[in-house]
Amino acid sequence: MSDFLLDISLTVNGEQVSERVEARKSLADFLREDLALTGTHTGCEHGVCGTCTVRVNGEIVRACLTLAVQCDGATVETIEGLSDAGEVADLQAAFAQRNALQCGYCTPGMLIAAQDLLARGGIPSRDAIRDHLSGNYCRCTGYQAIVDAVEAIAKQRAEEA
Repeated sequence: MSDFLLDISLTVNGEQVSERVEARKSLADFLREDLALTGTHTGCEHGVCGTCTVRVNGEIVRACLTLAVQCDGATVETIEGLSDAGEVADLQAAFAQRNALQCGYCTPGMLIAAQDLLARGGIPSRDAIRDHLSGNYCRCTGYQAIVDAVEAIAKQRAEEA
């Protein structure tokens, strides 16, 4: 028995995409398998680890829990899009400078979550940073360096504003 297929149209990283997808295909699998956007990682596939974090219509979501068909008509932004647009360039540099990435598996989701927090403006406290990133697991760095990087960019952006 073949899977039920649906036609969807959405904007991914600024480009219009129209595809036929299985009704039960996750957004993460769609991005990785159909569009070759492999920066969206899959870890737990239960929405707990945050490696699949993307933005849909400006809100961060877990792509492993979101069906591709739910994004029909939506705007989806992945780490590739945010990186190409330069939106997270300062965060990427800070992560590298402060050793806030090691294996890099969590980094795309961590950067998207951090950018979501920083886009709100102001300088969040270290506790607020930890709280906002609490849904993104990192098994390598221990978080201190990640919080340091996010805090540094928050301060830098506030000075530049």
